[in-house]
Amino acid sequence: MATEIESFIAGARSGSGSGSTTCIPEEPHIPASTAPSLTFSESADEQDVDDPQQPVRRRRASTRLIAQSAADIQRITGESTRQLVKRCCGGGCCTDLSARKEGVQYETVALPDNAAFQSLLLKIDGIPTSLTGITDLPEQTAFFHPIPRPAALPSPTDSAISLGPDQDAAAPLPEPVKQAQPLALEGLDTTIQPPSYVQPHPPFNVFPARVHNTRELTRPGAEKRTFHFDLDVSDYPVGEGIDFKVGGAIGVSAPNDTAAVDDIFDLLLVPRFLRDRQVLLRTTKGRWPTVWGDDQGRELVTTRRDLLTWCSDIQSYPPTKQLLRVFAEHTTDEAERKLLLFLCSAEGQGVFCDFRTGPHVSLSQLLNAFPHSKPPLDLLLSVLQPLMPRFYSLSNDPHESFEVRDGKQHRLVEIAVTVHEAADWRTGTRSGIGSGFFQRQALKFLEAKAQGNPAPEFYIPMFKGLMANPLAKQFVTDGPMLLIGAGVGIAPFRGFVQRRLKTANCANKVWVLQGIRDSLVDELYSGEWGVHEDEVKRVVESRKGEGRYVQEEVKHQADLVWYVINSVDGRVFVCGSTRGMGEGVEQALVEVAMRKGKLEREEAQNFWNLKKEVGQYIAETW
Repeated sequence: MATEIESFIAGARSGSGSGSTTCIPEEPHIPASTAPSLTFSESADEQDVDDPQQPVRRRRASTRLIAQSAADIQRITGESTRQLVKRCCGGGCCTDLSARKEGVQYETVALPDNAAFQSLLLKIDGIPTSLTGITDLPEQTAFFHPIPRPAALPSPTDSAISLGPDQDAAAPLPEPVKQAQPLALEGLDTTIQPPSYVQPHPPFNVFPARVHNTRELTRPGAEKRTFHFDLDVSDYPVGEGIDFKVGGAIGVSAPNDTAAVDDIFDLLLVPRFLRDRQVLLRTTKGRWPTVWGDDQGRELVTTRRDLLTWCSDIQSYPPTKQLLRVFAEHTTDEAERKLLLFLCSAEGQGVFCDFRTGPHVSLSQLLNAFPHSKPPLDLLLSVLQPLMPRFYSLSNDPHESFEVRDGKQHRLVEIAVTVHEAADWRTGTRSGIGSGFFQRQALKFLEAKAQGNPAPEFYIPMFKGLMANPLAKQFVTDGPMLLIGAGVGIAPFRGFVQRRLKTANCANKVWVLQGIRDSLVDELYSGEWGVHEDEVKRVVESRKGEGRYVQEEVKHQADLVWYVINSVDGRVFVCGSTRGMGEGVEQALVEVAMRKGKLEREEAQNFWNLKKEVGQYIAETW
């Protein structure tokens, strides 16, 4: 492989100019070396051991992949791929299905008269009186049962009040569960961490890390708010076989907002005294309510609140036909039922596609849009998507970050979180599950400090994860590095630069290209990179001054890019959003290779592909 790279570079040496930085020597030869693996471990031990037998793949930790297989297509649409292809080729032709067809009878159905339904923007001009291809009612895989009582204890008096199908006296208890005594909740405080059955990537368990400090990195006027967190991991359990690393990431099990959970309980008419009562959950198959547990049935004691707070996603995914079919089955209004069945049918496919790709829809919005539908909670939990952990890159050197408090030394890990917002039918905007949780914790912490509390107690439920990701693994090199990032994508570079600059010399220099909108309001970590910051960091503003994007600066720094990528153990890192920044930087790097290496576009693309394979070009985008 090194021979192939050398062939690309050989023609470039004669035409290369001097670098824009005084420390840049003559362009070195590329040594023949074994290509390091870019594979991050998702095995039980998370060891940082390169395995040349493993296939190379890119980690996309922050990307929400909605469909990647035929099974996913069928889960989302209720149809096989063969059925779907007949209706939708991806070119928008499925919208023709909404047009009235000759020979088909239509009826006008009264649409729900409420703001939530109107915000769905459904364009329904009559519904066929006969529908075909209606999605089957999904299988219920989760069931609530009362906790078995010891035979010696008398049963409480029957109140003779029926509470509906979602109550503890619902279905008879299966025989295996009747013998599972004694049963009780574990002693965890689920207001600050999830139940232990929400185990993330084995062998890791969620640890409630106390917020040591937090601050807002952006200033008023920034388009997005970004917060910095110092998390105290002094008491993090030992024995997991892996430590925090520069460039690594932590997983965070962020809960749904308490207000949103109570809103759903209210809409489903779940009595308040039942929400926190112990209940026996029996599942017949699947991983839920765990995160990465075995695909099998399970029995455990929990509460309805814990399940809806920690285990099911109530706002991040577009609604599926299976979810709408459950709504249709449990509405008492005939007009709502016809509308919901239409969306689940072949005739309503075009409207359904517009529905899924239109405004962001949450579970609360659906329940408000179809107010007569009250599905049982356990059935609803059977069809909701699982609530997955979010991953955040460390923004410090975790081996060097300690502070003394209460006479004790505390080890800290630091992260930066940008708050992502989406349209909301009721409040205008709402934050994401993960970033919204961080924002709420930060604001409550800062308010408590302002009121005179010197050490507020707020926690982030986190676990070690992705310490073997490409950024962390490739940071160990001693060669020159060029770090390119925009927005919060610059955060993982901060800790490594701090460590690098302590021993920086001409042989192991590091440079940073940071893309921002306006340095007055959203430049992250200004003045916090260590000594020689002005010499190694270049800030590029897109909304002020020259109005240049970071990808344009990459082309402007062509000499530096070409020197770093052709140096012994040289590395180019890119971190940030794929849309716009990530794609733009990749194209800029290709143009640099074309200009400096005298290559055709296809040859330049192959050049960077080869650099990816040998671990010299690492892109972490989402």
